[in-house]
Amino acid sequence: MEKQVNRYIKLNELAETNGIVVFGSGEDVNIPIGEIRQAFSIEPKMYNRSFKNLSITDAESIYEKCIAPLCPETVLIHIGEDDLSMFKKNSAEFDTAYRSLITYIKSQNKHCRIAVVSMKGHDDHPLISEMNKHLKHIADSERCEYIDIASRKVWNPKSTMDAASFVYSIGFVRPLKCKRPLYDLVRMLFCLEPSLTA
Repeated sequence: MEKQVNRYIKLNELAETNGIVVFGSGEDVNIPIGEIRQAFSIEPKMYNRSFKNLSITDAESIYEKCIAPLCPETVLIHIGEDDLSMFKKNSAEFDTAYRSLITYIKSQNKHCRIAVVSMKGHDDHPLISEMNKHLKHIADSERCEYIDIASRKVWNPKSTMDAASFVYSIGFVRPLKCKRPLYDLVRMLFCLEPSLTA
């Protein structure tokens, strides 16, 4: 993980501030941020600062080194995949670490939009379902957005791209600069078919 931290620190020297940051774990490292940003005409800068095996207990110190220097306008937190055994053993510890991360992000930028993204639970795994309930409660109590990507939903990225192209074609170039709903943004980033992000 130290190698990845150093890589992100170096990349931050080239990055611009006040953008959107994906802070996830597991397969999130493979999200093709550049392609998605271009395909959906997303105006703000976007950065992926995800780690393969990131635990919520390490997230705050990682955020401090790899994300805080970017002064993000929006942070999408998708952490928990590597914490299932810890959550099963001690859900209170998991909750405390998650709240601590959110508190730290707010201490760095009180205007930062924060979204807590659910774990994907396509197999109706009871432990993932329980974790998602905790994530929703944490998001609600910390006044963050909670975005549920746990259930299977039909989403057609082509129609979303066509809609964005239509908006441009009729002359509304600037509205896409506005903050788009975080749900749409999360859907674009986390709900692509696995074959497209591999």
